[in-house]
Amino acid sequence: MMIHRPDTYEIATERVMMERFLPLEQARALELGCGAARITRQFAERFPQSQFIATEVDEKQHEKNLSQPCPENLTFHLGGAEAIQEPDESIDVVWMLKSLHHVPETLMPAAMQEIVRVLRPGGLAYFLEPVYSGEFNHLMRLIHDEKLVREQAFHAIQGVVDSGALSLLGEYFFNTPGCYENWEQFENRFIKITHTALSIDEDRYDKIRQVFHSHMGPKGAEFLKPHRVDLLQKPTRTSHK
Repeated sequence: MMIHRPDTYEIATERVMMERFLPLEQARALELGCGAARITRQFAERFPQSQFIATEVDEKQHEKNLSQPCPENLTFHLGGAEAIQEPDESIDVVWMLKSLHHVPETLMPAAMQEIVRVLRPGGLAYFLEPVYSGEFNHLMRLIHDEKLVREQAFHAIQGVVDSGALSLLGEYFFNTPGCYENWEQFENRFIKITHTALSIDEDRYDKIRQVFHSHMGPKGAEFLKPHRVDLLQKPTRTSHK
């Protein structure tokens, strides 16, 4: 397993990558650390015969999720990945989209154990994590440098594979095109957040804004955002004679 593989990137969206690998027809699917659950909402509408569960540890975001209309086959729960409110072996697919590195390092082993517990034999775990590289990362690290926590998330995935609890089906790297029409849109998306406490003084705030505006073009500030996908599977049971 590698945290970054510069020569293997393709251009794709997060949803396209998920649709490529995840069997969602008549599935019971779980998102951990869902945020606004944008993609999960889309999948719930597309696959009405499937059941979707989305969990979020941030109470303010959870309240927003509950206050907005959503498909009947999507339910929201408040809670962290280290304490999943689902029965053993009841989930076909679980995913974390850029959220594993937000789990405190001390809770990552418990989160992995919980994922293994709730997955059915043969079930899939899909981890999407941002890669610490590129111009967008340079901008984002001025807001909150995530180098250490992203490495911790990678090691947690490595650990559950090394333990044999989940097997690695594949590791994939891709760039997602991103465009922000103006500073206010970017600021609302990445600075005025509730899931992470930021401490940004005036000088650093001005630096972030300057770097953002240096990427402005006719359509806005455009970036290629590098990501890594680790696709894991829970082993199926084998009979012993």
